[in-house]
Amino acid sequence: MDTAPGPWLAQDPVEGWTDRPLFPLGSVLFPGGLLPLKIFEARYLDLIGRCLREGLAFGVVALTRGGEVRQTGEAVTFASVGCLAEVMGCDSEQAGILHVRCRGGQRFELERPRQREDGLWEAATRVLPGDAPTAPAPQAAGCVAALERAVAALSAQGHMPFLDPLRFDDAGWVANRWCELLPIPLATRHKLMALPDPQARLALVDGFLRRHGIVKG
Repeated sequence: MDTAPGPWLAQDPVEGWTDRPLFPLGSVLFPGGLLPLKIFEARYLDLIGRCLREGLAFGVVALTRGGEVRQTGEAVTFASVGCLAEVMGCDSEQAGILHVRCRGGQRFELERPRQREDGLWEAATRVLPGDAPTAPAPQAAGCVAALERAVAALSAQGHMPFLDPLRFDDAGWVANRWCELLPIPLATRHKLMALPDPQARLALVDGFLRRHGIVKG
């Protein structure tokens, strides 16, 4: 394991690889998604502080082994595709604890992960193409309508898990928001996030909804 601290955002202009700090989580962040974080470990307090000062994004990766809180000697592995997180704001209700709101940015692939002496993970990362804006296929109309109903119900309860703007006319956005709501296994959720075709992602979500009776027809 390489524990030497490396410079953030050191970029190879030819290959497009950028050294970036990572935040392994037991969940999956999707592009355009809302990620609330409660930060108390020193490595992540420093990370958020630097992101705020310098306008940097960090990488969120789904854990495949190990826990979110640092444990001495614990083996940690995570997925090879993650999602950038852009810090929207934070507040501190007590000393040493930050409540942070982040927005999911673009997907990225990573290589050569390494852990610094302070426990912070870093890796060489390369941003992947985002979803091209595309209207949902006609056969997914029921899936779109069901999400609109779900959003209306959540809003009526005073709970809105999505960030504006709401884009029901975009296949990738609809698929991503359903992936955040549905009770699907972490590995499946990650595979859907990493899938580069938004129409294929939406078709898989639509199939799940129909199999479980959430969408009829």
